[in-house]
Amino acid sequence: MKTFDLFKLNGKVALVTGGGRGIGKFIATGLAEAGADVVVTSRKMKNLEATASLLEKETGVKVMPIACDVAKEEEVEKMVQAVKERFGRIDILVNNAGATWGAPTLDFPLERWDQLFNVNVRGVWILTQKVARIMKEQGGGNIINISSVMGFRGSEEIAHPAVPYNSTKAAINVLTMNLAVKLAPYKIRVNAIAPGFFRSDMMAYIEKPEFKEAHDMILQGIPLRRIGDADDMKGLVVFLASDASAYITGHIVVNDGGMIAK
Repeated sequence: MKTFDLFKLNGKVALVTGGGRGIGKFIATGLAEAGADVVVTSRKMKNLEATASLLEKETGVKVMPIACDVAKEEEVEKMVQAVKERFGRIDILVNNAGATWGAPTLDFPLERWDQLFNVNVRGVWILTQKVARIMKEQGGGNIINISSVMGFRGSEEIAHPAVPYNSTKAAINVLTMNLAVKLAPYKIRVNAIAPGFFRSDMMAYIEKPEFKEAHDMILQGIPLRRIGDADDMKGLVVFLASDASAYITGHIVVNDGGMIAK
């Protein structure tokens, strides 16, 4: 196969959670531009419909928006069934949906701790298990989990006051490696991307004037001295979703402008 052809995703069906905005939208855009039909899902249909309309117009692929809360198994079951009825298969799953919530560490409420684990870990597992069953039946597939550079480290309170978030992403890192081993016999690859700071709705607060101290602290910790943007994510996810990475499984690829190296 010629090098350029290794990156093509024509004929593939990709499911992207949290795909209506932010990093999920970057990912859905990259997969669509590489030729895949895409299903975008999150809790808010308005964002999904806007993204689906834009991608269909710009890329010509089929894009299906479905509202779904990944922390609720009954909604996940209905969503997966709808995708299977529409496309007949799921070749690529990107577990991007995630939550964060900030509060001082010593005052962080237990109900918010549970909420973050329900979305960021339990929700990933619920959907992954259901989609992996489909992938096994069809002879293979590709799962990409979105972790975080915070899954490898602690974080300053001023820049990231969300104590359980790091632990949820560390759990995703180990889940990725474990599933890569367990699903390899079914020709299902499992990798993760661990982003640093990207321009997304979740991180929009950091560029507000009242957070200037935190913003400056973050940039000082990034050797490339900038926040990540759409193109920084699109190329990497297409690589991991395509035959260009056919011999790679069980890896967490850090995409952080050099943060983890410093």
